[in-house]
Amino acid sequence: MASEDVPTRDKQLQSIHPSQPIQPRLQLEPLQQLQPVTRPTNEIVPTTRAQPLSQASNEIVPTTRDQPLTTTHSHLREVPVVRSHPTTNVPGNLMNQPTNAIVPSSRSSQLMRGERHMFSTSDDTAIMKKIQYTHAPDGREFDVKPLLLIIQDIMYHATTTSHAMGAQSQDHINTWEEKAIHNGYSEILELLAYPIKKTNNELICKCSGGGDAHMITMALFHSLSSYTWEAKATIAFAAFAVSYGEFWLVAQLYTTNPLAKSVAVLEDIPEIMEHAEALKQKFEAVNNLSKAMLDVTECIIKFKELPSQSMYISPESPEMVSAAAHIPTAVYWTIRNIVTCSTTLLNIISLGHEYVASAAEARELNSLAHKLANIKEHLETQMALINQKTEERRQNDVFLALIQLLQTPHIDNMKILRALIYAKEDQLPLYDGTHKSRSSLDILRRKHVLLLISDLDMSHEELLILHKIDTESRQQPTRIESQYKVVWLPIVDRLSPWQDAKKKQFELVQNSMPWYSVAHPMMIDPAVIRFIKEIWGFNNKTQLVVLDPLGKESNRNALHMMWIWGSLAFPFTKAKEEALWREETWRIELLADSIDQNLFLWVKENKYICLYGGEDIEWIRKFTTTARAVANAARIPLEMLYVGKSDPKERVRRNNSIIQVEKLSHTLPDLTLIWFFWARLESMWHSKMQHGMTIENDPIRQEIMTMLSFDGSDQGWAVFSRGSHEMAKGNGDRIFQCLREYDRWKDKVVYPDGFVTTLNEQLHELHIPLHCSRLILPGTSGQIPEKVVCAECRRPVEKFIMYRCCNE
Repeated sequence: MASEDVPTRDKQLQSIHPSQPIQPRLQLEPLQQLQPVTRPTNEIVPTTRAQPLSQASNEIVPTTRDQPLTTTHSHLREVPVVRSHPTTNVPGNLMNQPTNAIVPSSRSSQLMRGERHMFSTSDDTAIMKKIQYTHAPDGREFDVKPLLLIIQDIMYHATTTSHAMGAQSQDHINTWEEKAIHNGYSEILELLAYPIKKTNNELICKCSGGGDAHMITMALFHSLSSYTWEAKATIAFAAFAVSYGEFWLVAQLYTTNPLAKSVAVLEDIPEIMEHAEALKQKFEAVNNLSKAMLDVTECIIKFKELPSQSMYISPESPEMVSAAAHIPTAVYWTIRNIVTCSTTLLNIISLGHEYVASAAEARELNSLAHKLANIKEHLETQMALINQKTEERRQNDVFLALIQLLQTPHIDNMKILRALIYAKEDQLPLYDGTHKSRSSLDILRRKHVLLLISDLDMSHEELLILHKIDTESRQQPTRIESQYKVVWLPIVDRLSPWQDAKKKQFELVQNSMPWYSVAHPMMIDPAVIRFIKEIWGFNNKTQLVVLDPLGKESNRNALHMMWIWGSLAFPFTKAKEEALWREETWRIELLADSIDQNLFLWVKENKYICLYGGEDIEWIRKFTTTARAVANAARIPLEMLYVGKSDPKERVRRNNSIIQVEKLSHTLPDLTLIWFFWARLESMWHSKMQHGMTIENDPIRQEIMTMLSFDGSDQGWAVFSRGSHEMAKGNGDRIFQCLREYDRWKDKVVYPDGFVTTLNEQLHELHIPLHCSRLILPGTSGQIPEKVVCAECRRPVEKFIMYRCCNE
């Protein structure tokens, strides 16, 4: 039958007997049959140890060592010594020999010459067609991960031993038993023990014969035709690991174990170990190839598991079909390298230190390792693309499900919280900052939950003020205003590595919080982070989302309410916010709140109060001196308090010190309180913007914007108040000039209650033709008013874009 008729015949046979694996069919020219050397059966034949085939001839050249290659493994049978004819094609003929017939020759340069042509794309394509032709899986599926774990353990111990040449190996912390037993390795070994043993025998027999690596690889594919791709690679690897592990096991034990010593003597291992340094390069090459084979085999197994591990990808998807086309190539080169490593090991055993690799062979071994490294990289790239697509689909489903979940009524808040905070059955997802212990989500059941959302760079000032508010709430736990729980959701960039510095930063922030927090940022799913950013509008600025006891969203950002009214804003709903604003008027208590406990006493005692700010210490000296002189002249009790700038830095700190030393006025003991004074004003602006009232019909909003314009200027400013309602304000130049001209308008003051009213009238009458007002609005909410008027002349102002650095 002609060679081109073979595939047709095989297809016909396979259709008749589909369960039978296809037998090896080598389409080669007829070769001369090798004849064994005939001798009397009772004659002892002295043999010689073989050496690698020379490039000039296929003839086996005896060496001075009088030991046959057939003593390489104790379980091999003695076979006749054969000599090939110089013109005979040995590799092709060897592929037709019975598997138990070992021809004592090994190949090096001849094999290497035969391998070079396999690295081109066109040749790979042709090889893959032949490989695909042998692939006839019978439908059985094997979980080969436990088998791979054992292989990894064997190669680990063999590799570390061969590197150290008998030295003590490092502790193998995670043994294969701990993982493989969990995965049920006994069942898989019971099923695959025979094919592993059979493949091991084939490797020994065919590689001992000096055959062509591609032909031996094809023969193994025929033998393993009924198995899946990942099973082929793993079975072949396990077969090699048996031989490699046996060699190093005997090498390790022959000095201490009598049985190992006897086996080692038969295999001449003591002499090999005596010349270990000469073979070090060869063992390192085998180890490098083994590591590359392990990596590729692991990739093949992971690829096989992708559809079963995810509901978002199927074997028929374009991504999977495209990637699956590369698996046969990966399996082929894995098994081919197993053949190469097996041949190398047999050469070492048969020739010992006399086996010296040629430079060409070393280059080819490096090329094989490089080939596998490229295959691994390509497979990992393909799997990364598949995982990316899968994760995108999964995240989109989670994102849409979360939107639907928040729009659905529930009997409590647990479904919502479990969707937001990933929690396995055996995990406690919350960290209790008060008791420094882990807690379950059940502690939040049917509670008002305030989700504090921020990155790891949450400001020190925000933490201190929240801590203060939380402490005040805990002091009266029975109040209705205290019936809520705060949970910190840390939002981190998943693309940046979780290094020690970031871990320490997270733990530092977490331990500074007395409330609950997510135990680890990775418990927040990327789809949840997307929801927080796209739906709740998080943009790396601290946010406080409120969920009611049924898990319904009450407020997407109650942080402004918390800053303005503290726990009195409970339950932090929009309706509560509107009700609180209806009760408010522009007064000193709203402006300054509790930044200084003396304020409430001063208001109660009906004293005159002056809040002032700015950074120019010379203006501060002139203003405070003039204001005290006017108060003395008007015989009014005046208390003054310095509140600095919205971004208090070193200059404000220095001003505080100077004011205290020179006793110019009262100061706030902590710069955090200065920050909080301005943060409350910004929160008022945000809160007012959310309710849609214009500047023209909202007096409080007008006052807020005036105060923010004071802070945006380079000048000082001051606000005078008496009691809860009377207020007068002005920027540095205007109010200083007005106080300096007190003698001009002092007779207009109606005592004892008219000082602030008259001062306010004089400020409005005083005209300063040249002035420049700047209003720096916090623009994080995306809401910019269409019209803004000047705090001095009440005319519309021009709109500009300003970029400001936080440094002094």
